[in-house]
Order: sequence, then structure tokens, then C-alpha cells
Amino acid sequence: MGGGSTYTPELVDGFARLRDVLPVTELVLVDPDARRLELVGPLARRILARQGHPGRVTWTADLDAGADGADAVLLQLRVGGQAARLQDETWPLECGCVGQETTGAGGLAKALRTVPVVLDIAERVRRRSPGAWIVDFTNPVGIVTRALLAAGHRAVGLCNVAIGFQRKFARLLGVAPGEVALEHTGLNHLTWERSVTVGGRDVLPRLIAEHGDAIAADLRMPRALMDRLGVVPSYYLRYFYRHDEVVRELRDGPSRAAQVAAMERELLALYADPALDEKPALLEKRGGAFYSEAAVALTASLLRDTGDVQVVNAFNNGTLPFLPDDAVIEVPAAVDARGAHPLPVRPLEPLFAGLVASVTAYEHLALEAALKGGRERVFAALLAHPLVGQLDHADRLTGALLAHNREHLAWA
Repeated sequence: MGGGSTYTPELVDGFARLRDVLPVTELVLVDPDARRLELVGPLARRILARQGHPGRVTWTADLDAGADGADAVLLQLRVGGQAARLQDETWPLECGCVGQETTGAGGLAKALRTVPVVLDIAERVRRRSPGAWIVDFTNPVGIVTRALLAAGHRAVGLCNVAIGFQRKFARLLGVAPGEVALEHTGLNHLTWERSVTVGGRDVLPRLIAEHGDAIAADLRMPRALMDRLGVVPSYYLRYFYRHDEVVRELRDGPSRAAQVAAMERELLALYADPALDEKPALLEKRGGAFYSEAAVALTASLLRDTGDVQVVNAFNNGTLPFLPDDAVIEVPAAVDARGAHPLPVRPLEPLFAGLVASVTAYEHLALEAALKGGRERVFAALLAHPLVGQLDHADRLTGALLAHNREHLAWA
């Protein structure tokens, strides 16, 4: 779902390369944008053909037809497109709050637009293919996955942050990615790498000592932060740890949404070339590194009942005892035909647990607002968010959020 996305060739390339992991017989691209499908669909066919993959690619704007008979449904949609993302990144800055598509006020706006659409899709999938697994890439992944699981859907959330760290650390250490295991703990886009194990030994101290400058440069955070905390935070912690600096950058520089929109126009022009039969190099700048490998591995584990350990988004169910069981956390989990089962986690240090608990409370309130609507629910979610948290800001941002999103919110 969202098969017309410019990300799709990355996913198709993964299916082609990893056919032994997940033998795909048919890939159906579903998207309401017929123009995009007519560009992305033929390219997907050419990618499979170039790599000698026997799978069939079809595309349709009919969601029900596309879901019929599916074993797995991957969600990668953006309600409102890049235009809505641009708004999410812009109006929060008027209050001095970070504008970002997955956290803060912009992230809440995206959740409010997205949750009802995803739940409608999931219900239609359940009617057409009741045994299908839903793999959710759609941001904000934690809130969207929580909505799906709370409604009883067979769903697992997935993000590429963990696999990105695994591949980066493996390269720095000179080992194969499969030899690297992460103690990746927290919530979607709010995680820390607390250990990095190779051959049964924690090499995180060595990684920070020998490669801390390179890691910090990628994160755009000070090397001293890792030295002091003894962990590697995800890039998204920058919005919390360096909030005011990020706000200044966003006010002075071009928005990520504008950059992505320009990139998408260029990618779609490339996709229109009938000679193109591989994902273009430009796609690497679009984001989502290793997204296809993560998607293939997770889908294979669900369909082939492997029990593999992967970092996913799933119900807490006591894993982090200070959170409700129905909170959705992002940790290593054993994945089989029954779903994702989080592995035991060491007690989380107060410095991290406090932020996790605070954002979990926000996510609970955000889901309430997405499901039930209402200005006061939106206000409560914003007031609870650590990146907002002030009465005047929450009130002003509530008005701005509703003004910019009325066309996507039936109750507004």
C-alpha cells in the first residue's frame, strides 16, 4: 500500500536480491495515484526481469482487489503527500518548537491524518485476506503500530534505524553485518544502542573510542555525548538533546520536505525512462537505507515461522516494566508465525527511562486524539509532549494544527 512511492524500487530491488530468503510469486502495487503507478509499476517489472526473478508485478488503484489473497501487506503511505509534510515542518517553528514529521507537533499532525486511513486499510485487508500480516513502515511507526495492534490486527512495525546502525558498525569493525547484535532499546525514533555484541563480546566502548568522531558526525551530535553517556543515541534524539539548535537550523535553512519533493520529481522523471532497470543512485539520498533488507527479513520470519531475532515495534507486554503492556516499544524480538515477541531487556537507566515514559504518555494521548478527535484531546497530547510542554505553546499549536489539517480530519 503506497506502491506508487518513490521508495518502491528500493523494496523491489530487495525482493529481487533476496529471493532465497523470501520467494515472492506476486507483488501488487496499490496506490490512488494512477500516474505514479504507471511509472513505478513498469520499473518494478524491469528490476525483477534484470535480476532474473520470476515474480509477477501488477498494480492497481483498487485497494480491495490489491489486498485479495495477500500473504503480507506492507504499508508505506503518506496522507497529504509532501505538501502536508512541508506544513508539519513549518508551522511549529512559529512557536519556537521543532517542526518534524514524526515527533513534536508535526508528528502529531501526521498521526492524526494517518491513523484513521491505516485502520480503514487494515479492516479491508482483514476482510479480503484475514490471515495476512501487516508490516507497517508508515510514520509515526510507534503510534500507527499501536493503533493496528489495539484493533486486533496481525501487525508488526518496522524502522530502518537499527539495521542502519548494524550495517554502519559492521563496516567500522570490519565484520559481516550478521555478526553484529544490538541492544537497541526504547521507542520508535527514540532509541539508544546500549551494547554492540560481536562474538559474544560487547565492543561498544571500543566503537566509541576508535570511531566516535565518525559516528557523531553522522548523528550531528557532539562526540562528548557518547563519551559521557556510554551509548549511541539514534539520530532522532537530536530533536530532544539539541532542540533549540535544530529549530534555528530549520528556520534558516531549506526544509527537508522541500528537498524531498524536488528529489521525488527527479526520481519520477528517471523512472519514466523505459531503459532504466535498476534503482537509481539518487534513491539513496531519499532516505530509508537498508529498508528493503529489513522488510524482506521481517516478512520472511512472519511467513516462514523462523523465530529470527529482529528489531521491531511490538506491544511491550512487560518488557519495560515501567510502561503499560499496550505501549509499543522498539527492541529486539523473536519473530515467528505468531508475531513479534520482545526479548528481555536490562533495566533502563533513569536518564533514558524518564524520556521513554514521557513520550509513551504522549503517544497514548495522540492515539486517543486520532481515534476520537476533538480539540481538547489534541491539546492534551501536545501539552504532554516533551518538545512542547508549555500551556501557551500547546494552545497555539493546537489551533495551528487544526487550521492546517482540516481537509484531512473529518471531525475538525
